Amino acid sequence: MRIIVIGAGEVGRHLCQQLSHEDHDVVLIDRDQEKLRRVERDLNILTITGNGGSGTVLRQAGASKADLFIAVTDIDEVNLISCIMAKQFGARSLIARVRSEDYLNADSPFNGEDLGIDLLINPDKVMAEEILKISEYTHSFEIVEFARGEVMLIGYQVVADNPACGMALADLKSKRGDHDFVVVAIVRQGETLIPRGDDIIRENDKIYIVVKKNDVRAAEDILGMEQKPLEKVFIIGGGRVGLNVARKLEQQAIDVYIVEKNSAKCEYLAEELENAVVLNVDGLEARDLIQEGIDAADLLVAVTNGDTTNILASLLAKHHGARKCITRISHPDFIPLLGKLGIDVALSSRLVAANMILRFVRRGLILSVASLLGSDAEVVEFIVSDQWKFAETALKEIKFPRQANIGAVIRDGEVIIPSGDTVFHNGDRLIIFTMKRAVPKVEKLLTA
Repeated sequence: MRIIVIGAGEVGRHLCQQLSHEDHDVVLIDRDQEKLRRVERDLNILTITGNGGSGTVLRQAGASKADLFIAVTDIDEVNLISCIMAKQFGARSLIARVRSEDYLNADSPFNGEDLGIDLLINPDKVMAEEILKISEYTHSFEIVEFARGEVMLIGYQVVADNPACGMALADLKSKRGDHDFVVVAIVRQGETLIPRGDDIIRENDKIYIVVKKNDVRAAEDILGMEQKPLEKVFIIGGGRVGLNVARKLEQQAIDVYIVEKNSAKCEYLAEELENAVVLNVDGLEARDLIQEGIDAADLLVAVTNGDTTNILASLLAKHHGARKCITRISHPDFIPLLGKLGIDVALSSRLVAANMILRFVRRGLILSVASLLGSDAEVVEFIVSDQWKFAETALKEIKFPRQANIGAVIRDGEVIIPSGDTVFHNGDRLIIFTMKRAVPKVEKLLTA
């Protein structure tokens, strides 16, 4: 697939890295030659220095032959104009990142549908949705949904007193009963393992399970992940992300406290929110926050525009007793480090947006679904066809790569957690968890 990416920022670089590793023909365009040099040094892609909204540049990049055109610069108008021009050249699918919510409004003459853009991504909206999804589950740090939400990949942190510590996966299987789920990966001391039955769950492991949505609570009980409903949530930062999260949470009858040091923003928040308490204080003022009860918070969400403030506010809240924190950072390289500091969930707006784009990228029968934060792994969704060599074959008869695992099979709307006896049929969708270095082997097997 020929893919053109406009913008060599964090999102653009991440997309180029993922897409080039999947053997796509990638072209990256940016005005900053130094950024392009850094990308060229690490990736085998074509780079072009220039304005993504220039017809001359797009013609040079081969926009007329582009299967997918992705515009992710920091300027909304450049992204929209470049997509419009690429469509005129003949690009098949178009994706644009936009920060202004005006472009997402169906009544706007510049919304994506009217402009012929297939996917418009608003980073703040996507971030708020990710936070809300993770906040539903007490112990989760990452969630990916499949089959319209009927199948879930959930990451959990295993704490010291968890009854699953020291248990082999084979023993865990015997406790599942009628509730289907499978442990598809374990992240241990920064290293991702694709486990088998004799592997043992240890303290401080991060485990990923694939589970039917209806079986999530039962799976959590078996894994010793006691669920506690949210009653009190503190949000540090009254920007668009904080406001969107607060709106949704107060609709669930949760006590929401939103902390913002800018008094003008506080007045706006008070007008926009119905039941949330708006606090005009600094998110790092421990005395004020303790007086308001942050020590009893079930969840702390830190979403200011400053990484330092978000990290320190999260650590402060955890120190005083907040049960869980979700922290927004702009530098994704910090994500593996923050877990060691005690931060439960670190999210990069740029990587969350990039992963949403990756889920949109189709490769025939192989759907690139998600690159998981904080691990060297990704999830691939594959559609079985009658041309596949292993159609109508049981899983135990297929030499599946050691560094990959099939977590679920979706068949005629039903979800099957596979065993060795599971036979794959035409039209089945397989949810596969794989190490990035094993992707070529998985692709070779799936295209056999």
